[in-house]
Amino acid sequence: MTNQTAAPAQGGTEVAGRVADVLLLFAGGPEYLGVTAISRELGISKAVVYRILQSLVSREMLEAGTSGYRLGPAAVALGVSALRRFNVRNAAAPVLRRLRDETGETTTLSGLVGDERVYLDQFESPREVKMTVEVGRRFPLHAGSSGRVILAFLPEERREAVLARPLAALTDRTVTGSAALRAELAETAREGVGVSFGERQADAGSVAAPLFGPDGEVHGSISVCGPRHRFTPEAVERYRTLVRDAAEEVTRTWTAHR
Repeated sequence: MTNQTAAPAQGGTEVAGRVADVLLLFAGGPEYLGVTAISRELGISKAVVYRILQSLVSREMLEAGTSGYRLGPAAVALGVSALRRFNVRNAAAPVLRRLRDETGETTTLSGLVGDERVYLDQFESPREVKMTVEVGRRFPLHAGSSGRVILAFLPEERREAVLARPLAALTDRTVTGSAALRAELAETAREGVGVSFGERQADAGSVAAPLFGPDGEVHGSISVCGPRHRFTPEAVERYRTLVRDAAEEVTRTWTAHR
């Protein structure tokens, strides 16, 4: 009797493990994966991989496209939910609030999800004309200062995988050329801060700095953002120091209380 009940349980555990393994391949790997690549990586048949992929697509954990499969909205929502539970939000909140008061501009917290980023929190500017962000929405890493500071500090292999893909122009100021973008990333890495003028959203300016976790790897960023005309050279220079110091404070508090 014990053997009869153990077999199904073991089979169910094996299937669940395979589903989890498939999802984990998307967490830190290429944006798109195909049946053959997954089959080869996990050592399971293409037929099994295909069935798992179709099940995940039906639940919006994955999306199917011409280049293969990628994480879907349900998977991203889970990632955002998990990141929201990280005490990085608690660590960042008072710092972002103070930064908002010091600059008079909106301040934001972004988290790395897969090979994209999402806004996790914001503290809106008290000014009538201001910039606000959509919390929970995905954005590419190459466009805008909040994404670029994350991309600049990713491990080289992962960064190069992002740069090897076609990069969409979100505005007419988005940098998509490989050489120009690599130069900007190198400068961002040297200075520890990134500046953007209309790269992700037209007529918006922003200054951002990276957040590092207890593992020493980049996990997100914070930024000051607002209408582009208010981001004068003098303002940007001031924000560079304020944002860099604020990010270092958030990182220290976060890692100390993990």
